[in-house]
Amino acid sequence: MEIFLDCLPCLSRQVLEASRLVTSRTDIQADIMKETARLISDYERFRYSPEIGRALHQIVKKHTGVLDPYRDTKSKNIKNALDIYPSLKHFLFKKAERLYWALKISATGNVIDSAINNDINIIEEFIMKELEKKFTICDFERLEDKIKRARSLLIIADNAGETVFDRVLIEDLLYLDVTYAVRSEPIINDATIEDARASGLEQCAKIISTGCSAPGLILDECNEEFLNIFKNSDIVISKGQGNYESLSEQKKEMFFLLKAKCPAISENLGVKVNDYVLKWNGFNNV
Repeated sequence: MEIFLDCLPCLSRQVLEASRLVTSRTDIQADIMKETARLISDYERFRYSPEIGRALHQIVKKHTGVLDPYRDTKSKNIKNALDIYPSLKHFLFKKAERLYWALKISATGNVIDSAINNDINIIEEFIMKELEKKFTICDFERLEDKIKRARSLLIIADNAGETVFDRVLIEDLLYLDVTYAVRSEPIINDATIEDARASGLEQCAKIISTGCSAPGLILDECNEEFLNIFKNSDIVISKGQGNYESLSEQKKEMFFLLKAKCPAISENLGVKVNDYVLKWNGFNNV
């Protein structure tokens, strides 16, 4: 997917946020933003927004020496998600159409990084309201039919906090051989192997690194293990906007599970900002 011009100020703001997470020195922050501006002016040499996003966050790491600026944020998000994990399971237990709502739980996990209030009761109330919202784009019947005939499932992970929400989905699909693929190293608040383990995913899925360190899956950077699983899995579910941006044009059948968080992606999908999406990409590899 092309890099939208609207992505550039958003990426710049994100870099400033990351720099402030790890240093209070305004001179270092200024140096980071100057180099950010120079790189953004040359954005056309990048193929995808996640690719330029990675390059920008490498500037933060270079100037601060901090390899995981979002480490504390991710830990907090995972803790908050684990605190409400029992409520997520109870929510699903009450639903008749379990697979639909397990998928919705997984998609809703994308908002855990927005629930910045420290009061877990307020966070839980916010999440529960989001859970009741249905998908705007919903290719559920297609996915349901695939799952009935499938043996293996690959989930390409997104943010660290939503790994707990993905765990709820996976625990309802234990009859499948599930692989959970994460970033090869810390980038923004995306999930790594360490984050997935902290969420308890080792109990229900095989956790692997994609070999890609961008905040969106770039296939020609992935390792052989991941590419083999990607090629041979009966079902591939891609989580989040970053993965959608880098995978939406791939001619491999997959399902995109996300919340549309920005106007550019919303317009591309034909939905409103904050709508939930379960989208089949239209390819049939059977």
